[in-house]
Amino acid sequence: MTSADLSFPAQASRSDLHDFLDRLNGPWHKWATRIFMAVVLAHWSEHVLQAFQIWVLHWPRPKALGLLGYYFPWLVRSEALHYGYAIIMLIGLLLLRPGFRGRALLWWDVALGIQFWHHIEHALLLVQSATNHNLFGAKVPTSIVQLLIQRVELHLFYNALVTIPMLIAMYYHLFPPKQEREVPECDCAIRKPTQLAQTLQSST
Repeated sequence: MTSADLSFPAQASRSDLHDFLDRLNGPWHKWATRIFMAVVLAHWSEHVLQAFQIWVLHWPRPKALGLLGYYFPWLVRSEALHYGYAIIMLIGLLLLRPGFRGRALLWWDVALGIQFWHHIEHALLLVQSATNHNLFGAKVPTSIVQLLIQRVELHLFYNALVTIPMLIAMYYHLFPPKQEREVPECDCAIRKPTQLAQTLQSST
């Protein structure tokens, strides 16, 4: 077996990955972003419901676990679940990033940066849970910012900080500003660059 034979599978794998990313940020980008945003908003709604259970319904904090936690409390109490979602969210932001341009890309990158730190906080919680060794002498796994803000409020805030820039990015992606006339590789935009150009021509 030659060195060329050994390198062929690796080259084919890189080619397949490149092809997948091109499709994901091209013809598949419209539906990929819609599905991803639906998952993100559903997750955020769980945090909002959890806050509603505490602040409005006055449930004890250990019992306020959102809709999913109402039926599967053991699942929501799992640090592995929370870290798993955080890393999937980070990967999704990275994979879909090449499909954005201009202001949309700027706001998408804001969400990506915040989610990177958010996933580090969840990684700390997961390690503490797995090793049964809590940081800062706490009785439960505790992240760094959790020293200042209680967990429910903190992660509601974190998810808001990630979701809101994503929504702004999607707005600019669907309705690109007039000065951003480059032709996108995907068909997400509701007002296409050609439409923008026609609008500008008719107004002059």
